[in-house]
Amino acid sequence: MKYTIIRTDTADSLIRKIVLFVAERFGNDVALEKLDHIEESILSLEDDPYIGVEPKYNVLKRQGYLVLIMEKDLVFYKVDDDKKLVTIYAVIDQRQDYLSIIRGL
Repeated sequence: MKYTIIRTDTADSLIRKIVLFVAERFGNDVALEKLDHIEESILSLEDDPYIGVEPKYNVLKRQGYLVLIMEKDLVFYKVDDDKKLVTIYAVIDQRQDYLSIIRGL
């Protein structure tokens, strides 16, 4: 049975920021490719929500986050097996201080 994917408003906002940044730097075509790649990667969690890895910081591990690594971006999410639900909390460029960003959620 497939899992349902839901994204928080924060995750949607962070995705928008990434796509707008790419559009400003590299143009709309590249930004749309980036958005497609992010969307496809997130949707892959429907079939296998455990393809992500545990985060390297213990504070995030204890909170139950998993991380899907995509080239330069990280998708932080949690899995609820009882409800067959994957909640996407953030999509962050891994070069950022993502620990501070996730702690702020």
